[in-house]
Amino acid sequence: MPDIVHVTYARTGQSSRTNSRGMREMQEKAYHARDAQYLLLKAPPASGKSRALMFIALDKLAHQGLKKVIVAVPEKTIGGSFGKTNLKDFGFFANWEPVDEYNLCTPGMDGSKSKVQAFKNFLENDEKILICTHATLRFAFEELEEAKFNNTVLAVDEFHHVSADGDSRLGELLRSIMAKSNAHIVAMTGSYFRGDTVPVLLPEDEAKFTKVTYNYYEQLNGYTHLKSLGIGYHFYQGKYTSAILEILDTDKKTILHIPNVNSGESTKDKHNEVDTILDAIGDIDRVDSDTGIIYVKRHTDGKVLKVADLVNDDPRYREKVVAYLRNIKAVDDMDLIIALGMAKEGFDWPFCEHALTVGYRGSLTEIIQIIGRCTRDSNNKTHAQFTNLIAQPDAADDLVRLSVNNMLKAITASLLMEQVLAPNFKFKTKLSDDDNAEAGEIKIRGFKTPSSKRVKDIIESDLNDLKATILQDDTMLKAMPGNVDPEVINRVLIPKIIQIKYPELTDNEVEEVRQYVVVDSVIKNGEIKETGDKRFIRMADKFVNIDDLHIDLIDRINPFQKAFEILSKSVTTRVLKIIQDAIDATRIQMTLEEALILWPKINDFVKTFKKEPDTRSLDPLEKRMAEAIIFLKEEKRKAQNG
Repeated sequence: MPDIVHVTYARTGQSSRTNSRGMREMQEKAYHARDAQYLLLKAPPASGKSRALMFIALDKLAHQGLKKVIVAVPEKTIGGSFGKTNLKDFGFFANWEPVDEYNLCTPGMDGSKSKVQAFKNFLENDEKILICTHATLRFAFEELEEAKFNNTVLAVDEFHHVSADGDSRLGELLRSIMAKSNAHIVAMTGSYFRGDTVPVLLPEDEAKFTKVTYNYYEQLNGYTHLKSLGIGYHFYQGKYTSAILEILDTDKKTILHIPNVNSGESTKDKHNEVDTILDAIGDIDRVDSDTGIIYVKRHTDGKVLKVADLVNDDPRYREKVVAYLRNIKAVDDMDLIIALGMAKEGFDWPFCEHALTVGYRGSLTEIIQIIGRCTRDSNNKTHAQFTNLIAQPDAADDLVRLSVNNMLKAITASLLMEQVLAPNFKFKTKLSDDDNAEAGEIKIRGFKTPSSKRVKDIIESDLNDLKATILQDDTMLKAMPGNVDPEVINRVLIPKIIQIKYPELTDNEVEEVRQYVVVDSVIKNGEIKETGDKRFIRMADKFVNIDDLHIDLIDRINPFQKAFEILSKSVTTRVLKIIQDAIDATRIQMTLEEALILWPKINDFVKTFKKEPDTRSLDPLEKRMAEAIIFLKEEKRKAQNG
């Protein structure tokens, strides 16, 4: 199946070039904000966040009066990213030199007495750097007063694991340390949005952070080797293991994530799934007893492939495999990694060309992390590929609604990724015909200029996170295929989501954010063409001169229509009918606000076609207008009856 998203990059080399202090572009940007007490660094996988933290933390120790640095990572394997690092040879004033005794990302229980005691000892002695897991930090915190963290830098890697939910111990820990100590906090993440729609921080806590954002386009466009990235979907029926070779190309370096055992795609026997995949590829030649690596002789040509099985969770076996993967130096050291919960965030295999994932991942964060596994810059590839293998709905299947929901979510997630991975425009108000846009700008009549610092911060740092929240909203998912008028989506549904996410915004600020979200989504989903000295953008199947754009015109475009167009092209008519029926069965309720917006359109329809809209129409908008008439009649009847 062709890619839904295909983005090309200029290979400028900028993002991997270093300055006189040995800092890459992103690291230099972060270092400029090193004096902030609370710093939130949002940057993609492989941009060098761990080294950026080293630069910042060493400056805080040497020049800002801080005494200690604690680095907390979500799992032990990621701790290796913060090991001893020579920085002086590249121009920095000090090296990063943690001692082995205070690297607590070692085998054994995260909450063991020995690790918790080592953590407490560290706070009392003269050592400078400690590395531990989030779990060890939580266990140790339970036995400590917040004041013990005074004059300490607390760095939290993969910060999206924190949550504003009252049950999140890591979120509660962070709020307590911020409230009751003078600790400095450096939070780092490749994707700030979580999969469960719970905010990472409460608005009042988040407002205290200085944000440094380095986007995916800056990172990927500045690579030396990688030229393009594709995001695609492949649909199957029956068991995924019988369809795997349709999409698994064993000539490409691949990470294959099999489905969670609790998902509909899983056969509930993860070890048998791995065996079935290996049997489909070839015959097992041998298993190396020292490394745990499986050597498979491929059926097609007898080539021997090296396969790592990270689904096998026997600790002795897994430790060997992880140790081997950590020391990969050459492209031929590994061909295929099969994983379930591992090899996502913080896992580094630069040679990976293809991330193949079975089953929809409910968390957009997880999707971004998986895509990040294949977007490392490496001289063995010019193209990186993410493919999602998804169950195609079948009318006879009891899980049809779940399948439909997963397809819609998978495609909307891919469209969000397209927006994350594409270049950014700056939108400004067009004041007159002579008010021409500069490079990278688009000027729009009637467009509101951000009136407050909070709105500017949301637009500059949170836009993709906000879009993720909108795309994950159940009401929006059901509205996406075109059965809700675009103006209702843009002027009613989207502002309600913004108000819930940012309750502190005024109505005017909500409108400013809403306009930016809608404009950014519509423009990035549109196709821009240049003819002579004019630029045109395709919106709703017609090209509009960019110089003639008005906010009212953009509000009449469904920003997610592309998702339904993709579905229409990707599946058969029968499957599309199943999808539409499933959506109809859970149709969103009409509101008076929506009905009133539709009323002028209903009048126009009656004048044009000399008839009322029909609920049985194949046109989803006509059908919705017909429902609006019924709704308004019912409201009128209720009013007359008191």
